[in-house]
Amino acid sequence: MGAHFESLLKNKNMAYFGPETCCPPLPQVKRIAFVLVEHFSMMAFTGAVDALVTANLMHPATLYEILVVSSEGEPVLSDLGIDIPVDCQFSQLGEHRLDTLIICGGYRVRPRSTPAMRTMLRTANTSGVILGGLWNGAYFLAEAGLLNGYECAYHPDGRAIMSEDFPKVSISNHSYVLDRDRISCAGASSSLGMMLALVKKDCGEIFANAIEEVLSCDKMMEVIDVSVTSIDCNPTLPQTLKTSLELMRNNIDEPLSILEIANCACISRRQLERLFCCYVNASPSRYYLELRLTHARQLLQQTNKPIADIAVATGFVSISHFRRCFHQLFDVSPARFRKGFL
Repeated sequence: MGAHFESLLKNKNMAYFGPETCCPPLPQVKRIAFVLVEHFSMMAFTGAVDALVTANLMHPATLYEILVVSSEGEPVLSDLGIDIPVDCQFSQLGEHRLDTLIICGGYRVRPRSTPAMRTMLRTANTSGVILGGLWNGAYFLAEAGLLNGYECAYHPDGRAIMSEDFPKVSISNHSYVLDRDRISCAGASSSLGMMLALVKKDCGEIFANAIEEVLSCDKMMEVIDVSVTSIDCNPTLPQTLKTSLELMRNNIDEPLSILEIANCACISRRQLERLFCCYVNASPSRYYLELRLTHARQLLQQTNKPIADIAVATGFVSISHFRRCFHQLFDVSPARFRKGFL
C-alpha cells in the first residue's frame, strides 16, 4: 500500500491526499503574532506568513491563525514604503492566546527597544509563548534579556554589535535557528526556511516538505515541472544520476527501459541501481513509476482530461494498470482523488 513506499517522491505527493496521510491533527489552532517595526523587511515578513498560509491551504482545517501587531495599533511602514494594516496594538495582546510571537526586523530597522516592547516580550515569555525574530528582530529579544543562554541567527552586518552588547547570547552562522522556545533567522530569504522548520515541528516532516515543494521550486536555476527539491538542488549529485533523472522526467508518456537509461548515462544497470539506492532511496524502476504517477496526480488535480487520456499521457498501456498502480501508491482510486478537488 502507499504507506510502504519510501522514495523521496512520497513527500511531494502525500500532502494532497488528506491530513491522515501526512499531517497529524493539531490539538488546537496555533496562533502566531507578527510584531511589525517601522521599515521592517516586507520580504522576510511575507516569506514567514506565506509558509503558514500555505499550510492552511494544504490542510482541510485551519492550522494557524495569524495576528499582525504594532506598538500603537496603527499601520506600519515597510521597507518598500508600503503601509501594512495591523490587527491590534501591544496593550491588546493580553486579550489573545498566543503560541508564538515574532519581531519583524529589517535592514533599515533601528535596533532600539522601547519600554512597551520590552514589557510585551517579557509578558509573553512569562506566558510560555515561543519568541522569535526576523533579520535583526532578535535584537529586541536580547535587549529584554530573553536570549541569554540561547543560540540565535542574525544578519551578518549586526553580529558584531550583538556579540559586543549581549555576550550571553550565542550568535550562529546559520541562516535560521530553532533553539527550544526561541526561533530566529538572519535575513529576508531565510524566513521561509525558519517557518517551515516550525511547521515541521508542529505537523511532521512530510507535510513541511510538501509545502517546501510548493513554495521553493523556483530556487533552482531551472524550474522542473515534476521535482524533488532535495534531489534537484543537491550539488553533489553525480552527473550520471542527473542524466538519468533528466531522461526519466523527459520521457513520462513513453517510458524508457532502465537498461536504456543506463546506456544513455554510460553506466551499467547495476551502477545505476546503486546510485538510486544511495541518493534517491528507491530503485530506478520504483522511482520512475512514482514520477509518472506524480505527473498523473497533477493532471487529475489541475485538468479535466479523461482518466483514460491521463493514463496514456503518463505511459500506461491500459487504464486498468494505471488505476491499479495509482491505488497502490496513494490508497485511493484516480476518480475518487479527482472528486476531492471538484
